[in-house]
This record gives sequence, C-alpha cells and structure tokens, in this order.
Amino acid sequence: MKKIDMHLHLTLRQIPKIGKMNLTSGKNMLPHLEELGIGKGVLMSSGEKKVPFGNNKGNKAICEKFPENYAWMCSFDAVNPETVYERMSLYKSQGAIGIGELTINKPLTDPMLQAIFAAAEKLDMPVTIHMSPEVGYSYGVVDEPGLPMLESVLQKYPKLKVLGHSQTFWIEMSGDAPTEKEKRNSWGEGPIVPGGRVPELFAKYPNLYGDLSANSGGNAIMRDPKFGLKFLEDYADRLFFATDMVNKDMVFPLGAWLDKQVESGALSRETYEKICWKNAQRVFGL
Repeated sequence: MKKIDMHLHLTLRQIPKIGKMNLTSGKNMLPHLEELGIGKGVLMSSGEKKVPFGNNKGNKAICEKFPENYAWMCSFDAVNPETVYERMSLYKSQGAIGIGELTINKPLTDPMLQAIFAAAEKLDMPVTIHMSPEVGYSYGVVDEPGLPMLESVLQKYPKLKVLGHSQTFWIEMSGDAPTEKEKRNSWGEGPIVPGGRVPELFAKYPNLYGDLSANSGGNAIMRDPKFGLKFLEDYADRLFFATDMVNKDMVFPLGAWLDKQVESGALSRETYEKICWKNAQRVFGL
C-alpha cells in the first residue's frame, strides 16, 4: 500500500512562478508522487475567492480530473460568519473531505473561526489549522504561548477533529518551547524536554490530531528519535503522514525516515501503516 499525503498545494494548470515560489500542476506532480511512494494526495485550499492557486474551485477541478490521485479540503475567506454552515455544507456536497488549511490570521477565539469550528463539528469535517504566533506577523490562526485558546476549542467542540500543523503548533512539543514570536515560528531543535503542551493536549483531548507535514511536523518527531518514536506509538490513531509540497522539486525527509524506522524494527508495522495511510482512510474516508 502506498502512502496517503494529507497536505499538498498544487495548481490545475502549470503556471509561472509566483514570486520565489515554484508551482507544479496536479498532472505534472504525479510522477514525483509515484517516486516518493505516495498513491494519493489531499489538496489544501487557500480560500473561496479567485487567488493565484489552490482555492476551493481549483482544487475541486483537480480532483475531478484525477479522482484516483487526489482529494481536497475546502477553506474560507474571513467574511460572513453567519453563512459559514451553508457554505461548508455546499463544499461538503461537492466533495470536500475537511477544512484545510485554515489560515485566517485571527485569534482562535474570533467569531469567524468559532463559526467554522461549530459548523465543522456539526458536519463532521476535520479541520487542519496552520498556527501563527501573532496577528499580522505571519499567516495562520493565532494562539498564545502554551496554546490556551486551542485547549478551549478542544473543550468547547469535543466532537471536532483538529489537526495541528505549522511551527507555532509543533514547537510546543517540548517543555522548553519559546515565548518570543520569532522563535515560536521556528522548527525547534535538540532533545525534547518533558512537559510540552502538545503531548499534554494529546493526552487530555482525543479530538486533537496531528498533521506531520513540512519541516515543522517532521522535525518535531525526528529531532529526538527516542521521544518521537514513542509519540508515534502512543498516538498512532491520530497522526497523519503529510508533506506540504508545492512542486515536484520538493522532498521532505519524514517519509524516508518512517520507512527506515519500520524496516529496522524501531517503529511497529501497525503504527507505520496507521500513520502512512490507514488513519487517512478511516478518518477521511479515503
């Protein structure tokens, strides 16, 4: 069985570079996914309006063209919270399997985000959040050091599945997580110090899940292999292999690292299969 990648950003048609970012179309990405042992990828959305790439409409079109290779999540522009449930219902009826990645640069307590969480809980739509340390500093939903707002969301919406993602989320894996905004937006390094908020929240709230994409998620696991392997085993039912690739030149190291760990016996075959594809099948119906 090939891996399911729970976090991709692609275009419907090959388009020129946007700024410094090289972009790859859904069609042109297929050989690279095959090379990496990925059988299906889930496309993250940049929102509802026409944007350079990756909005709801574009991702839906990619999946209609390549239904065996891709699925998609929808996302929202920060307008009209009173209509979020109707909009989300429409996107779900069109094939969206979740919300992601949610990047509205407001505190998690904001009415718009609360409307999205409430609707997603009712419609059983998991939400992948990209977290930022501060409004106006970088894109993503905002929480304070120690993730108190995220905890309030997990408490208020117990049936909502929240997939944590980005540096500001995964830096909280360690008990010595920084509080300065610049350092909160870094990957973190060195051995994990006990007492991290992410492990604590995973232990307390069964509705918290993890998107292991990019260097943020991958590094959170690989920076301290002994701790990381135990974390994978402990929360095997709530973690998802993912990459965050936007083009065919990108390769993140987690996939090969997981392969090496299971081949050496350091990671159980059962946990490896859950993280690499079975959780995606079970939770998202892929």
